[in-house]
Amino acid sequence: MKNNKWGFPDLGFGIGLRTVHFPHILSREPAIDWFEVLSENYMDTGGRPAHVLDFVAERYPVAMHGVSLSLGSTDPIDFDYLRKLKQLAERIHARWVSDHLCWTGVMGLNTHELLPMPYTDEALAHVIRRIRTVQEFLERPLVLENPSTYLEFAASTWTEWDFIRTMAEEADCGLLLDVNNVYVSAYNHGFDPFEYIDGIPAERVVQIHLAGHTNKGTHILDTHSDHVIDQVWELYRHATNRVHGAAATLLEWDDAIPDFDTVHAEALKARKFRMELLPGKPKAEEAAVHVS
Repeated sequence: MKNNKWGFPDLGFGIGLRTVHFPHILSREPAIDWFEVLSENYMDTGGRPAHVLDFVAERYPVAMHGVSLSLGSTDPIDFDYLRKLKQLAERIHARWVSDHLCWTGVMGLNTHELLPMPYTDEALAHVIRRIRTVQEFLERPLVLENPSTYLEFAASTWTEWDFIRTMAEEADCGLLLDVNNVYVSAYNHGFDPFEYIDGIPAERVVQIHLAGHTNKGTHILDTHSDHVIDQVWELYRHATNRVHGAAATLLEWDDAIPDFDTVHAEALKARKFRMELLPGKPKAEEAAVHVS
């Protein structure tokens, strides 16, 4: 089933490729549908990481996920970065390339943080122009993720979901719907997470992210350091229904990472929710064929 605008395949249920799992993957070739790789970890890297990436890309579908595109920044677009990104995507036959709706620095300084956007007309026009430029250079649609945020700009005149919907339609880009990020931001800012998901154009959702977080009581931190909570699973159920099950699902676990099987089992919980909602939905169109 190919329900998104570009016909990108539903890859099934995957996890992020992390160094702590390299030995398990190399020795076992586990039966997992697909992997997501952090783009910047492999753009200027050789040696063992490059070897593992090539090993994985030869055996599994792979998608790329970046953190340094900085679309919201006023700095000039870094075409050297884009060149490396494009070369990597071509080398590993990435199914798609994603990044975040954010900015990471200014005046050449990188904060290594995904900083929030002001949701204004000016910012919207700015980011649309930059997305179009990046897509033209990469010669492929860009897939953008909604961020987790901890503050809002007083100048904002759009809701985040209206901003993202208009951005995606005007720039003609894809979306990576992170339901944990929706929950985190909704908790931090007091909006309705279900209204947010209903406001996202379902036909542009290529991928869904799931993750755990850390609840500090007054706010939530998007730490990717634990199991997915029940409320996020309910949002995932709602998002899956909205996209008719036609988006790949990825479980993120980036801190205090447990063994491979624990992370994979958490990702496979998503299959249960999909089967309950869409019992006739066929299996992923491009899944790994290996057995443990």
